[in-house]
Amino acid sequence: LATGPRQNNGIFYEIRTYDIKPAKMKEFLEMVSKYFHFRTAHSELVGFWYSELGAMNKVFHIWKYDNFAHRTAVRQALANDQDWQGKFISAALPLMEKQHNEVAYLVPWCQLGKPPKEGGVYEWVTFEMKPGGPALWGEAFRAAIHAHINTGYTTLIGVFHTEYGLLNRVHVLWWNESADHRAAGRHSAHEDARVVAAVRSSVRFLESQQNVLLIPLPCSPLK
Repeated sequence: LATGPRQNNGIFYEIRTYDIKPAKMKEFLEMVSKYFHFRTAHSELVGFWYSELGAMNKVFHIWKYDNFAHRTAVRQALANDQDWQGKFISAALPLMEKQHNEVAYLVPWCQLGKPPKEGGVYEWVTFEMKPGGPALWGEAFRAAIHAHINTGYTTLIGVFHTEYGLLNRVHVLWWNESADHRAAGRHSAHEDARVVAAVRSSVRFLESQQNVLLIPLPCSPLK
């Protein structure tokens, strides 16, 4: 199957999703605030959020690695970090119900962005695409993404396609000033003929979609 243009470098992103026990979310977030600096001392954290709408009792975090050797070295260092293992991992694991991770690359036509200011909310949109990769759906998907950007109500942070985990999956991360601003913008976009046309062209490659509203944690570089 076509997978699109070759990666220009080895950089990839590990997307980690944890389901936290409902009664333990507050305790988990407090532990992250107190001890997560032990983890970020080892590698670059892109963002860390908890779910508000569209999923419950979940946290999402994204890590950037230069290549797979880099990730292996970081994981080995973490295993030997007594502060990380003793103060966070040993106490946090009993608070979790399950963990899931994916390795993803930015699509060839997207660079990792930043919001225009701190504050606001993030939206994590997961698309299950038909097999074929960006070479198949990339141009139509890109047109749909840029049609939404051109309305001016939202800011694109990144578009990631999976390499490990569930394949044919694309994650799109957006930033909005508020949930209400996002809702008003989407209502307006749905009445824009350019957006409607672009979305209709791209959905022929779509199997399913899930949207989750995310709130950044204080430790998150993306706030």
